[in-house]
Formats: sequence, structure tokens, C-alpha cells
Amino acid sequence: MRKLLLTISLLSILFTSHLVAQQIQMPQASPAAKISQKVGLTDVTVEYSRPSMKGRKIFGELVPFGAVWRTGANSATILDFSTDVSVNGNQIPKGKYALYTIPEKSKWTIVLSKNTDLWGSIGYSPDEDIVRFSVEPNKLSRKYETFEITFNNMTDNSADLSLKWENTRVEFKISTEVDPIVMGQIKELVIDKSTHDPSLLYAAANYYYTNQKDINQAYEWISESVESDPKYWTMHLKAKIEASLGKNVDAKTSAEESMKLAESANNPDYIRLNERLIQSLK
Repeated sequence: MRKLLLTISLLSILFTSHLVAQQIQMPQASPAAKISQKVGLTDVTVEYSRPSMKGRKIFGELVPFGAVWRTGANSATILDFSTDVSVNGNQIPKGKYALYTIPEKSKWTIVLSKNTDLWGSIGYSPDEDIVRFSVEPNKLSRKYETFEITFNNMTDNSADLSLKWENTRVEFKISTEVDPIVMGQIKELVIDKSTHDPSLLYAAANYYYTNQKDINQAYEWISESVESDPKYWTMHLKAKIEASLGKNVDAKTSAEESMKLAESANNPDYIRLNERLIQSLK
């Protein structure tokens, strides 16, 4: 009896394995996609599925006006923020959210929901919204056959999340905190520790110069950096800061030194940058 049961079990396993092996693998009608973008110091990730038009009228028919849309296909589209962010001026804690939209002819409602476990919008409840706001859709001159989500208009601390399908585009802005974080790091690693690390001094000076902060402090830091460890990129920053301070003679000298170091390192980009800077000082 035991041998018979063992034989039946083995045959069952073999039959099940045969069925699994015989499954037909086919392309998904709406393939899954995942995109990630560093926005400022924040990682923003989007996971969604990409349906195609396939000869169908999309907005107003396949995607009805005034109804909650999963903003893609299959399960809900998910946004993941690694830090707290601002979405079109609304403060959103770090974490994962389902992205829903309510398309209409003249406006779209953007919804972020705390419930990320739904299949599409089945079971969606406004009670689980963390935010909703309206944006205007834009008509495009070209058609997008396949639904597409991209990051556009990048700045040091923001990006637009763009949704495109058919001949419609909708965008909203994701903004992140950068300056308080960087200034906190500069205070901790450079100011409080009175560091002499040339790379930290360069980074602090570059941030101060780029963001129009205390230019004299930036000059002090970059001067100490190049004095202990001159590089073509640090010398070039020193030249730009000197030019900003009206020290044109010193700026020309620093740019020439940077160009020599760049030539030794065979870096044509910095050679050209220094040539342009020197020309601008004449």
C-alpha cells in the first residue's frame, strides 16, 4: 500500500511538472515598467504598466472622463519617495503611494493614495487619499501609441513627472529639500570640524559659489584646497570665484594654472573652459 501511494505521489509530481513546463510564454499586453530618477538628493521611483492604443480612442472612451483611472494598466501605478517631498506644493511624507488620476476634457485630478495593494482602481476609496489636486492637460502635436511616464524639466531640487498617452500630456512638479541638507553637511563636516580636507573644502566652496552664498567664505575654502592639493577642477573654481570678486589678474593666473594641469591630464573640456574664462577677463 505504501509503495502504491509513493508511486501515485511521484506520478502526480511528474504530471504537475509537465503541465508547468508546457505553459506558453507570451508578451504582456501592457508590459510592466520601472523608472527611477534622483531628484535633488531624493530617489523617486515609478512602477507602472504600459498599455497601447491599438486603434482605440483613449480619453473619453477607453478611459472615461470623470472616472478614477489606475494611470496605466494592471495593478495601480506606484510612486516611491526616499525622503519627504512636495508634490505640486503639497507636503508628502517619504514612502510609497498609488497614483490615480481622474481625466476630464479641461482638467485632470491627480490623486495619491495610501493604499498601494489594489488591482487597478478596484476598491479605491477617497478616504485613503493623502492628496488630490487639479492640473490642466496639454494637447500634443504627435500621438503616443503607448502610455509613457517620464521625468522632465530637471533642476537641482525638482522635476516634472509627465504622463503622455494618445495626444494628451499631463505634468506635475515634484520638489525636494536640498539646501538645508547640504548646508547641514557643510556645517558638520567643514565648519564645525575646521577641516583641512581639500576635497571637502572644494565641495563646500563649489556649493557656496554655485548657490550665491558667502563668496568670501567660498574663496577662503577653495584657496586652502588648492594650496594643499591643486587639481585642474579646483583651480578652475578658484579662478571663477576670483573673477566674481573682481580679482581679474588672480583669476587669469589661476585659469592658466588650471589649463596647464588639464593639458597634463589630457582633459580637453577643462582646457576649453579655461580658455573661455580667460577670454572673458579681457
